[in-house]
Amino acid sequence: MNNVNIGDTVKIINMKGEPHYKDREGVVTHIDDAGQIHGTWGGCAIIPEADTYVVVATPVSDRT
Repeated sequence: MNNVNIGDTVKIINMKGEPHYKDREGVVTHIDDAGQIHGTWGGCAIIPEADTYVVVATPVSDRT
């Protein structure tokens, strides 16, 4: 899975048990102690071991 950081924009390809999240995009707001990714795409967190997502953009300040 992609390495993701706070501030990255991600696109959800598939979220297990949540088909209405398919193709949603949002900005990562935090990553909790369990490694779940939270962001502006809605109330559900991305679980990297179960869900499929891609990073579509990183903040300008993080680009090298």
